[in-house]
Amino acid sequence: MATRDRRCNVVIDSCCDLPAELVDSFDVEVMKFAYFMDDGEHLDDLGVSIPPRDFYERMRKGEQPQTSQIPYADIVDAFERAALSGVPTVFLLFSSGLSGTHETAIQVLDDTREKYPEAELYVVDTLQASTAEGLFVIEAIRQLDRGLTAKEMVAWAEEARYYVHGYFTLPDLETLRRGGRIPNMAAIAGAKLDIKPILTIDLSGRLAFHSVARGRKKAIKQLLRIYSEHAVDEYGDMMLVASADAEKEQTALKEQVLKLDKAPVIWSTDVGPVIGSHVG
Repeated sequence: MATRDRRCNVVIDSCCDLPAELVDSFDVEVMKFAYFMDDGEHLDDLGVSIPPRDFYERMRKGEQPQTSQIPYADIVDAFERAALSGVPTVFLLFSSGLSGTHETAIQVLDDTREKYPEAELYVVDTLQASTAEGLFVIEAIRQLDRGLTAKEMVAWAEEARYYVHGYFTLPDLETLRRGGRIPNMAAIAGAKLDIKPILTIDLSGRLAFHSVARGRKKAIKQLLRIYSEHAVDEYGDMMLVASADAEKEQTALKEQVLKLDKAPVIWSTDVGPVIGSHVG
């Protein structure tokens, strides 16, 4: 339901990888992606049921999680609740370039509008993932609390999504090889040369190479340099630093960022199980 004198509701999804306590403070609905481990299906509840450290420890011991979209029935239920609430609602969802959830949500939106023609419902493709999506969500909540209408929120979101940037590095090229993004020989050569890829999400919401570095320390320094060069004072007041159970490096990067003149507000968080299943 609408709160804080808001003029619309927002629904987000769990691939924003934000801390659960922060999301709780937003007072918005969260649609949960599903993933599967050896003991069956789980819903991504932002690390409440399975803490990130436990999830990655299970991966280290050989479990290979599989992921899927938000369950179809859950999407239908979320739209049904939004329509019945009578409050204009905007769904801000994980990049369509990385998941079919957005396409499914559009189909459900059409069905819901046919059933409830008076309902004011919208779906926005954030074109983002993980902490970049999380950063987008944080700013969207700011806008929500400033009193934007649903139509104004959609207009804001469809422009603002191009001003959020996320960069990350992987321990090796193996994940990209398994995903068919690079050939086997490139992964083998990269391992011998200790190549660490720096990746980002492009303007179409798809995974893209940014650069490479030799060794983990240089890769972390590269991330710091990218932030220093691209953060703009007008928009660079907030940053999310996340890791897939690499707390020491995460803390070190955060400390280095704080030494820069820009001195943003920084949230530390964890890469969740859905993204973590693919990046390791």
